[in-house]
Amino acid sequence: MRISALSARTEVPIGTVKYYLREGLLAPGRQTSRTTAEYDESHVERIRLVRALTDAGGLDIAAVRRIVEVLDAPGPARLDLLATAQHALLADEPAPSVATGRMGAVGDDGADEPDAASPARAWLSRRGWHTYEDDLLVGRLERVWAACEAAGIQLDDELMDGYAEALVQVARLDVDTVPEDPDEAVRRVVVGTVMLEPVLLTLRLLAQRELSVRRAETVDGGRRRADSPR
Repeated sequence: MRISALSARTEVPIGTVKYYLREGLLAPGRQTSRTTAEYDESHVERIRLVRALTDAGGLDIAAVRRIVEVLDAPGPARLDLLATAQHALLADEPAPSVATGRMGAVGDDGADEPDAASPARAWLSRRGWHTYEDDLLVGRLERVWAACEAAGIQLDDELMDGYAEALVQVARLDVDTVPEDPDEAVRRVVVGTVMLEPVLLTLRLLAQRELSVRRAETVDGGRRRADSPR
């Protein structure tokens, strides 16, 4: 199909399609003359993916480009998939504010205590979760932890442990559902990490509402029984 047909199929303006081509988000079409090219279903699929990542996923073009590069590169080993996905998504994160050196899981020689006693690092150390030198995820946790406390939302070990236990179940589903096929595995882990985030957030809000309604119904039901004639 010509670029005009590609634009019509994807409902993306021709100017935007050309922008994706310039930015390397979309593979060049098959040249049929000096000024024209033919595109196929792979281009349709890629445009729809880019739109999903930018619109629903909320990613900027730089982050989308990193994901596209991962998808187009030779598939990494299965155990490296999550690290590859997280690197693509976290590359714009600022470095951790406190240089600490590597902190391993509890039990590593000399590494069972963090070098810097930020609440986030101290909690991770007590929990025994692996962290690494210049760990962008730890840096993010430190920033969001500090932001919560600045807003008056206090985080303690009991609360964080409860959240961690719940999210371990989510993470187990993520890891257990990685396909065996390397190409599909890359897509599932990298794209799924982005696209499932709003799903999980929405489920959390729905669950909050459901629990609130059920508790209110329980309280109201108890009051009605207490107020009923004996």
